[in-house]
Amino acid sequence: MAHTHLLGFPRIGAQRELKFALESFWRGESDAAQLHGTAAALRRHHWALQRDAGLTHVVAGDFSLYDGMLDLSVLLGALPARFGFDARALTPAQYFELARGNAAQPAMEMTKWFDTNYHYLVPELAPDTRFDGGRDDWFEQIRDAQATGATVKPVLIGPVTYLRLAKTHVADFDRLSLLPALVTAYERILARLAALGIEWVQIDEPALCLELDGRWVRAYGDAYATLGRQGVKLLLATYFEAVDDVRHAAKLPVHGFHIDLVRAPQQLAAWRAALPEGAVLSAGIVDGRNIWRTGLRRALDTLRVLHEDLADRLWIAPSCSLLHVPVTLRHEKTLDVGVKPWLAFAEEKLHEIALLARALNEGDAAIADALRESDAAQASRRGSKRVTNDLVRKRVAAVTEGMAERHHPFAERAPRQREALQLPLLPTTTIGSFPQTPAIRQARAAYKRQEIGALEYLNRMRDEIRLAVEKQEALGLDVLVHGEAERNDMVEYFGERLWGYAFSDNGWVQSYGSRCVKPPILYGDVYRPEPMTVDTTAYAQQLTTKPMKGMLTGPVTMLQWSFVRDDQPRSETALQLALAIREEVADLEKAGIRVIQIDEPAFREGLPLKQRDWTRYLAWAVRAFKLCSAAVRDETQIHTHMCYSEFNDILPAIAALDADVITIETSRSAMELLDAFGEFAYPNEIGPGVYDIHSPRVPSVDAMQRLLERACALIPVERLWVNPDCGLKTRGWPETEAALRNMVEAAQRIREQVSAPA
Repeated sequence: MAHTHLLGFPRIGAQRELKFALESFWRGESDAAQLHGTAAALRRHHWALQRDAGLTHVVAGDFSLYDGMLDLSVLLGALPARFGFDARALTPAQYFELARGNAAQPAMEMTKWFDTNYHYLVPELAPDTRFDGGRDDWFEQIRDAQATGATVKPVLIGPVTYLRLAKTHVADFDRLSLLPALVTAYERILARLAALGIEWVQIDEPALCLELDGRWVRAYGDAYATLGRQGVKLLLATYFEAVDDVRHAAKLPVHGFHIDLVRAPQQLAAWRAALPEGAVLSAGIVDGRNIWRTGLRRALDTLRVLHEDLADRLWIAPSCSLLHVPVTLRHEKTLDVGVKPWLAFAEEKLHEIALLARALNEGDAAIADALRESDAAQASRRGSKRVTNDLVRKRVAAVTEGMAERHHPFAERAPRQREALQLPLLPTTTIGSFPQTPAIRQARAAYKRQEIGALEYLNRMRDEIRLAVEKQEALGLDVLVHGEAERNDMVEYFGERLWGYAFSDNGWVQSYGSRCVKPPILYGDVYRPEPMTVDTTAYAQQLTTKPMKGMLTGPVTMLQWSFVRDDQPRSETALQLALAIREEVADLEKAGIRVIQIDEPAFREGLPLKQRDWTRYLAWAVRAFKLCSAAVRDETQIHTHMCYSEFNDILPAIAALDADVITIETSRSAMELLDAFGEFAYPNEIGPGVYDIHSPRVPSVDAMQRLLERACALIPVERLWVNPDCGLKTRGWPETEAALRNMVEAAQRIREQVSAPA
């Protein structure tokens, strides 16, 4: 009999219950008991969904109030020493201070989980880091799941992946030196699970799919030689890519392996040949990262061969945790009726897994209706005339290499831009968005419900734009933004104005903490029928004599932060997006906008996990950005923004984008990222973020000044800009104004230092 399980389930709730509970707690409107009550109810519901779908194992321990890597650090007792917190007595308030910062300390660093848009909190390790244990709330989740009567499979991030993704600020310190102590801590955890009667534990080791040197490969052998003997069975889970050396990995002394057959189906043959006798193989056959319905017949073709070999040693699963997809289609009332039958969210994927197992265990006749429905959905999608647009195809075919090049190199453009813009040394600006106040959200909701008309909505948004411009001028910022009051999301807003997209009502996915995004569904060829931002940006420019930035989302980010069609190469879809954005850039310039920002925060995120695959990706990603940005005159300044990623290893590609100005996130790492830009001698202008917008903490003028002084030591001052880390959408106006006021003052101090006689 084939078994079934999940690697993880979305935490936020179908109606974002966790988000609202968290934000209520942070505002002081509810207490810790109420927050934990909401969390417990969500977990019980998720376990019931798995049990009712007929899954043989229910996953537990995957739930977090903020982030699973943070929770593991708490469980291990490995908290950043700079906070001075006792991990065993950690309070709820202190837990969130680790994630969001406090008056004395910035938050822990945050970056992307492999090549996803989920952000994890980076462990901070040092030679004296101890893993003596902390709060053990995690075990309460396991006991609660057992109380439902289900067969429970806890999940833990593995020790080698934990070390691989951690950081240290101690020079020449080898994180792997902590492995023996860390393995001892995992032994204690596994022993407690064994005492609870747990049979199987899922250990997530996605880092095993990276290109690892010999030391890290040996670390796996060292760790699991010990952990494989702890009285519980270990299912070692890899995902997002293939393991390079399957024969070596298969020798690890564990009891089963999970592999991703969606992102890396080519690894199956090697695993079939190398799988140890008696070991379980968990086949990740249902896409855990995208929302397209599984072709049941095609999946069964793969699974039947495995089932004949493995029988009850075959487990059926999604490719990875379902954390990366929305919760359910049940609440979708306005989703395009032509597109909806092609989709499966997390709940629907549960049933797909159960159907596949039932077909293997009982025969195809047991799921005959489901097979017919699946076949019809696949045929409908392949045959839909809405998917392919002949006009778009012709435009893509007409693209030339010359279209992706500026008229002159940066060294010639820069003085022309300085003459045109007349900006001071160290120009100050923001990344784009300003607080989305209750008034803005209420107006948008009223317009969506048709309680107010288009003209009333336009006037309210213009009032908000006017307010944002007035505040920026009062603060003394040099290059202004309109504040993006009218935009719901930096990808969804543009997707709504392009052909080829569909939109859900409740397709929310967690990005970090309480921050949720609703990725649009990119199902067809992309075309821009009319300008998307020109009227609003031109209106904002009329309100000030200072330069107003046009704000756009770049093609790679539009791709990465959508659920993208899987019936053509992503490079081709990116090219279609680039052509649409190129038209918008040209129209903004015609309207008199002299600074245009094309945000690409997901540029690094799209990088393949294997370095040998980087060249191909970077070639088309760079080409897409340059295609959409190169159609302007030398005097028009092109900005881009990137955040929460490690750029050190792709700086040549970032330089190849040839943006006149790049703004980056650097405050949580105390300008550490800027070191690489300085060593690389990045040729264009750069704005390193001087304060973290993901935290309510307002840094002092002195703190920002220190960061700017460090920046001036790395980058020539005439090529530096001053800005926050990211957009200010999630912040409130009082903290925003206070932080920006300090930022402007810090910039002025540095200007005075630079201009003072030696």
